[in-house]
Amino acid sequence: MDQKYYPEPVVGAFIINAKNQLFLAKSHKWGNSYVIPGGHIEIGEKIEDALVREVKEETNLDISDPQFICLWEFIQEKEFIKKKHMIFLDYVVHTNGDQVILNEEAEEYVWVDKNEVFTLPLEKYTKMTLERYAEEIFR
Repeated sequence: MDQKYYPEPVVGAFIINAKNQLFLAKSHKWGNSYVIPGGHIEIGEKIEDALVREVKEETNLDISDPQFICLWEFIQEKEFIKKKHMIFLDYVVHTNGDQVILNEEAEEYVWVDKNEVFTLPLEKYTKMTLERYAEEIFR
């Protein structure tokens, strides 16, 4: 019998600090583009719980006030290291933290303001979200 594969739900966090700057990390999984932290929702895990867990695992930051902003569907595109079908659920969150500790998924990180964010090499979906929802993200 053939194994069936299904889309994978993934959460992503547009993290804003007290200076109204956005956290972005450079990731080898996304062709060394800048991305937001996030990852897969585990079986039995609530979406917002996955968001908090993934951000903590990838950045060591504590976040609050999650606000859903958009959903994207990614179907086996070349930007990601593996061929997958993922459904991205993106949120804006806030942090008062500044002690970033990256895990193995990122090489470096930056905090950027609204005026400089588009000067970076952004991953396609991060860029699309910022282009469409920048006013909501940088309130």
